[in-house]
Amino acid sequence: MDVSKTRTSFYRRLYVAWLIDSGAATSVPALMEATGMPRRTAQDTLSALGELDIDCVFEQQEGERNHIGRYVIRDWGPIDRRWVEANLAKLKAILSYP
Repeated sequence: MDVSKTRTSFYRRLYVAWLIDSGAATSVPALMEATGMPRRTAQDTLSALGELDIDCVFEQQEGERNHIGRYVIRDWGPIDRRWVEANLAKLKAILSYP
């Protein structure tokens, strides 16, 4: 199946949001490990979640310095998290993620 760059970018954002919201990967290194994506792609994908009106923020751990903390999804905006969860296998297959 030939998938456009627009669709893969959209699916990547949905999958990253789900990884964060489910607690499976809440940091850039964890996202890299879960998906195999390079650091820059993980960072760019996190930054782009707002373009879908997904409210993703970094919460620094109390008393910690140097950006020790985790990403959290505060609001999925217009995206239906249940659809993402129901289609995880499809998203992972299209994106070639483990």
